[in-house]
Amino acid sequence: MSSIQNQFLDLTSHHARYDAIDPRSALKNSAADKVVFIAGASKGIGQATAVAFAEAGARAIYLTARSEEALQETQRLVEQTNPQTQCAYALCDVTQAQQVEAAVEDCVSRFGALDIADANAGYLGPWVKIGESDPEGWWHNWEVNLRGAYHVIRFALPALVKSAATFGAQGRSGGHLILVSSVGAQFVTPGASDYQTSKHAINRLFEFVQSDHDADGIKCFAMHPGGVATDIGHSMPAHMHEYLVDEPDLAASFAVWLCSGAADWAKGRYLSANWDVTELATREAEILRDDLLVNRMLAKAS
Repeated sequence: MSSIQNQFLDLTSHHARYDAIDPRSALKNSAADKVVFIAGASKGIGQATAVAFAEAGARAIYLTARSEEALQETQRLVEQTNPQTQCAYALCDVTQAQQVEAAVEDCVSRFGALDIADANAGYLGPWVKIGESDPEGWWHNWEVNLRGAYHVIRFALPALVKSAATFGAQGRSGGHLILVSSVGAQFVTPGASDYQTSKHAINRLFEFVQSDHDADGIKCFAMHPGGVATDIGHSMPAHMHEYLVDEPDLAASFAVWLCSGAADWAKGRYLSANWDVTELATREAEILRDDLLVNRMLAKAS
């Protein structure tokens, strides 16, 4: 059996939000009193995530992206979804450290805290063989997907540590950080060396976040958002589009679940938004005992 078959859990697969992760019911008010920072919130999964956290009762949501018009649309949707949720935005290129730092500082200044950070901004260029690739284009994947995520991590962490302490004192869970990964990180697909290696690096980076800041109360996850027909998804070759069958609100609702406290036991692990969370919870003991859902080299047959 190929080792790749051992990298995925045999769980019921979902393609849209369902009862257990619905921010309007099972997770209602799970984000109450919390400030959510979303990088890459102008459309697609990021926009759906902003709406989902508003549905879950977030106190405030801070949006960043490079398109002001698109950010204004996300802000309108958040305010329409929950008039009690405050919302602000900043134009921000995640590859620029000063811009990310300024956005985080503005978020904390406006709302007094930052309790949840979602590094959703991403990029996928054309799929070509390494020997035919454009050096600048190849590296741009890493600039956005890895460096961008690092910037969100680096500048959000001080506030997230405070959040973990504040909510911990209340008997609640805070200090959550989501890095959007991809199932592609586990594959070697011809032509996808730039995107898939950058996402594979995300899967190791978030483990370092957890290792370095576990004692600070941080809960960090790498999340596969499913196959969503976003602009990034449609950047894949046409023959891959048949796999884009998941709704944006699946990943959005799953992100709310990750930050609700229900998934804290799985901190420092890669999780797929497609996986049924009720079934996933039944595997907790096995996952922790065997240290599953982390990236390691396979040196011998199991």
